[in-house]
Amino acid sequence: MNDTTQLAQRSEGDMTRKNEDNVRRASITPAVDIIEDSHGITLWADLPGVPREKLDVKVHDARLYIEAEAVVTAQAGLRVHHAEVRAPRFARAFTVSDDFDTTKIDANLTNGVLKLTIPRREEARPRRIEVRAS
Repeated sequence: MNDTTQLAQRSEGDMTRKNEDNVRRASITPAVDIIEDSHGITLWADLPGVPREKLDVKVHDARLYIEAEAVVTAQAGLRVHHAEVRAPRFARAFTVSDDFDTTKIDANLTNGVLKLTIPRREEARPRRIEVRAS
């Protein structure tokens, strides 16, 4: 599995666009831990403030895409004086080897951490070879 994402930068032209749909928004690359064993891959992505409704995990042409948007709300009656990130958009993409079965991905979002389990294809799993003595 290869990480091939980059942080998208906002250009000055984006600030002056009139149509909100045309605005390229900056994305935050979420921190990801990946553990591989003989059964497959387990991936943990940090997505603080992201509800399940704002999370999109897709697989297409051996690429795994994680896109999400955090919901940052201010309490009623409070005024924000400074905000580093108002509504962060997370984006990350990975190339997935043919050794893994992307049709059987298990995804779980708990407390801002996305856990993806991608099993290894049966034919790609390591197997023990019996050696006979003669």
